[in-house]
Amino acid sequence: MRLTHLADYAVVMMTAAARREPCARLSATDLAADTGVPLPTAQKLMQRLAAAGLLVGHRGAGGGYALARAAGEISLADIVEAVEGPIAMTQCVGHEDGTSDCALDQHCRIKPHMGIVGDAVRGALGAVSLRELAR
Repeated sequence: MRLTHLADYAVVMMTAAARREPCARLSATDLAADTGVPLPTAQKLMQRLAAAGLLVGHRGAGGGYALARAAGEISLADIVEAVEGPIAMTQCVGHEDGTSDCALDQHCRIKPHMGIVGDAVRGALGAVSLRELAR
């Protein structure tokens, strides 16, 4: 399993944000400059992270974004899922309605167990806090 570029960039940006003073206001321009993430991508990611409740936006003079929770309360899993959606190891797992476009779906004996694998991966990512990443 490998993170997509967007998920990787989101982790890099959130780590940079966690290194700032608590409640510091962040702009996409500042984080792009700090991290090397292209500005349009930084803007897009900050919107996704805010929509997922990991950042909170502030309007007006001195506005920008801030971490929505303490860095120790945000996990690597939270960041990845904000960008990629629920963590699922295969195509057949993670659909709420149980449907799948996998050609093997009707005869697969592994499918019932893949949720366990996904839960283990999510648990491992969930055990790593943003505070730990920011050290």
